[in-house]
Amino acid sequence: MTRNSGTIDRALRIIVGVVLLALVFVGPKTGWGWIGLVLIVTGLVGFCPVYSLLGIRTCPRS
Repeated sequence: MTRNSGTIDRALRIIVGVVLLALVFVGPKTGWGWIGLVLIVTGLVGFCPVYSLLGIRTCPRS
């Protein structure tokens, strides 16, 4: 598992993930907010399985 998410991509994933997860506890209390957990994990790890399948890489090659 090599990193395929860049710094900005990872930061945006974590921010959007936290916002979506907040929907579970406040606001409309919808179950769709649990998708935020996936975004948070992929943001912290730096690897996105969907990017891997599509051949997308936002991380600069090192």
